[in-house]
Amino acid sequence: MQKPNRTSLIIVALSTALALAALAFPLRVAFTPARAAPPAQLPIYTPTPGPDGRIIYIVQPNDTLLAISLLTGVSLDQLRALNKLTSDTIYEGQELLLGLGGPDESTPTPGPTPTPTPVLPTPSPQPGFGTLCILLFNDINGDSIRQENEPSIPGGAISFGSSGGEVTKSIQTGSEEQAECHKELPEGSYTISVAVPEGYNPTTQNSYTLALKAGDITYVNFGAQANTQTLAEQPSIPAPEGGRSPLLGIIGVLFLLAGGALAFFAARALRSR
Repeated sequence: MQKPNRTSLIIVALSTALALAALAFPLRVAFTPARAAPPAQLPIYTPTPGPDGRIIYIVQPNDTLLAISLLTGVSLDQLRALNKLTSDTIYEGQELLLGLGGPDESTPTPGPTPTPTPVLPTPSPQPGFGTLCILLFNDINGDSIRQENEPSIPGGAISFGSSGGEVTKSIQTGSEEQAECHKELPEGSYTISVAVPEGYNPTTQNSYTLALKAGDITYVNFGAQANTQTLAEQPSIPAPEGGRSPLLGIIGVLFLLAGGALAFFAARALRSR
């Protein structure tokens, strides 16, 4: 039997290796695991406030309120409350308010410098005028308040003047029943004093200081009461003829009653005897 040479052995070895390689390659491909496609990336919504600070989202095709909530991070309740929605129905192009942010920071364009308005001088106010009415009355009941039946007192002296000295007057009181009024007096502070005539005692203050305003009519009444000597010198008013005092009538009635009672008791005493 003839032995195989070296060349034959090499050829057999290469054939065997190629056969084994052909068998191994399909098996390797068959057991390679399949790779899934990468997941689709969701768009990230970056809210940007407008000039008024509002963050607005414009509804896109096929958008739902839930999808917008998941996209923007704003809850469904907040979306309904901010946009006053009564249902989840929305439409394409609708503007939805997502919230309020800070206003858009932008550098304002400088405009023209306004021309300052010239300051006009303030006009000096013109002084006004008022009226001062003064009366010296006979304070019969001494209550310092003039009553309708309390007349004026003649013969007294009244003086008044403004604090700045622009007005100074002195007058004598007369028998007029109404106060004497002095018109067209410049407004300001005035001091009024009175001197009662002889035979009277003052029942009010002798001096007043008051502020007279423009358009005002101010009344000042001074009271005085006749003293005892003056009252004694005044003539008494006689009672009218035929007039009777009610006190005397009461006393007469009492006497008649007493006389009747005595007569009654005397008659009973005589009968008992």
